[in-house]
Amino acid sequence: MKKLNTYCGLYCGSCEIFLVNQKGIVEETAKEWEMKSKDLICNGCKTYTNSVFCRDCKIKLCAESKELDYCFQCEEFPCADLMNFKDDENPHHSIVLHNLNDIKYLGTNKWLTEQEERWSCSECGEKYSWYDEKCPNCSSPVRSCVDDENKIK
Repeated sequence: MKKLNTYCGLYCGSCEIFLVNQKGIVEETAKEWEMKSKDLICNGCKTYTNSVFCRDCKIKLCAESKELDYCFQCEEFPCADLMNFKDDENPHHSIVLHNLNDIKYLGTNKWLTEQEERWSCSECGEKYSWYDEKCPNCSSPVRSCVDDENKIK
């Protein structure tokens, strides 16, 4: 079972590693990235099968230990770990507070529907990752997470 929502507010459906799994190209990608394929297998944050990049995430482990669905349900929200995550060097992290607010007010299902549309090419419908600037299928320009980060600032 795959889950595309996270505790912190990221959308797994636009994660390059998740997309590699969806496309069935884990082996090829692992070779290209000089990694073990088992380290790239992922079904989304809220499953038991996470990539090496998410397995030991402090935010995930904290939310699970508190039996929360989202960070905004915590009395300590927004905590230092979430704020440090939002403000780190990865532009796709900068949107988490915005996304958590949307999830809180829209509900998970509506937010997931909006995210699926947001991270799909408007020309051909192909799903693309946070850092893509062109659709991987038709090469049409797409809005990346860097564009989102700039919009927030």
